[in-house]
Amino acid sequence: MGAPLRKIAVIGGGIAGLSAASKLVRDGNDVTVFESAPQLGGRARAITWKGQQLDNGQHILLGAYHQTLNLISSLGINLDAVFLRLPLTLQMQSSFSLKAKPLPAPLNLLFGLLLAKGLSWGERLAAIRFFIWVRNKDFKLVKDEPLLDLLNRHRQPPRLIKWMWEPLCLAALNTSIKTASAQIYLNVLRDSFNQNKNDSDLILPRADLSTLLANPLGIDIIKHGGEIKLKTTVDNIVKTDHGFNLCIEGKTDLEFSHVIIATSPHHTLSISHALDVARELNSFDYQPIYTVYIQYPSDVKLPSEMIGFTKGIAQWAFDRGQLCGQRGLVAVIISAEGHHQKITQEALGEAVTDELRSAFPNLPKHEWFKVIAEKRATFSCTAGLKRPSQKTSTPNLYLAGDYTEGDYPATIEGAIRSGQTCAQFILQS
Repeated sequence: MGAPLRKIAVIGGGIAGLSAASKLVRDGNDVTVFESAPQLGGRARAITWKGQQLDNGQHILLGAYHQTLNLISSLGINLDAVFLRLPLTLQMQSSFSLKAKPLPAPLNLLFGLLLAKGLSWGERLAAIRFFIWVRNKDFKLVKDEPLLDLLNRHRQPPRLIKWMWEPLCLAALNTSIKTASAQIYLNVLRDSFNQNKNDSDLILPRADLSTLLANPLGIDIIKHGGEIKLKTTVDNIVKTDHGFNLCIEGKTDLEFSHVIIATSPHHTLSISHALDVARELNSFDYQPIYTVYIQYPSDVKLPSEMIGFTKGIAQWAFDRGQLCGQRGLVAVIISAEGHHQKITQEALGEAVTDELRSAFPNLPKHEWFKVIAEKRATFSCTAGLKRPSQKTSTPNLYLAGDYTEGDYPATIEGAIRSGQTCAQFILQS
């Protein structure tokens, strides 16, 4: 490997920033990552509670997340050892269940819908008709619109919307079906159900995301000569004749030839106010994700690793004992805005444990619960939202993050795609 080609600052040690930095250092560039927190990972990080490693939020990956899976493999991690891979299975407490069949795409979904339990024949055929229509349209809309409007125009029955289309929308876009982008939703359907039969697989992590992704990326960056500065807040970026200076705690840091800002939109605006960054950053709204961890006695198991709910507050429950070996631990996910934001965390935990006892009457009394609230977990993926390009109007200044221009909503795959796009722009410059 020759001498470093460029001196690059990556501001933000989340997955987007780390994926960009890893790609750049492997090409021999001089890269420094600045992260204000004491650990890497951004929203995809772990915390320790009562001796357990808990994800900041339970994550679901899809087989279509090729860049994520390729990146993890490139770090020397055995995918089969760290993920549970299941054919798409929607097991809902409403007695509805759907399982993709072992057939080429899209027949795996179409036959899954045809044989789905809990739906009438009319509901099954309505779902199949809708999927065939969007496939014939190449999953492209003439104009974006709210997903619920699109589904209603295509006469999707209310139960089908509530039991299937809406849970998938919340899981993928973390945005209410009333305002969510139908086009982004169709992009996810396209990549998951229209190419390879394995693209629709659910990929559930067997370890927390700090262990699985953030920490290995940090190790890889340092291994290839990069530098990581934790607990280091960049206050401002100043353009110079030869590049950029970073202002850190009132002091000016060394000059960099290129800068990637890999922070959330509102933080990006605060540190780049003197530069001409995308005006679209002002237009972003945000959606929360709440995760309620509940510890039961170690012999407790749910009927399956992942179960969905269509009534009450809880939306998805994950059995961390079956997934991660954390016996008796259940993670309950609540996506997007709702009533749960208006009550205390104590009341929320009690409400969720009551719902689980109602769903599974044999559950014993829980030992403890822990609520983790990410109030700005993702951007609101609404219809017609204009997202900024990774390239800014300032030469050699780039934006990385799942909110930037792309086909995907706020997901790990979207973050990695964005970070690697920034890296590729720099490598081509």
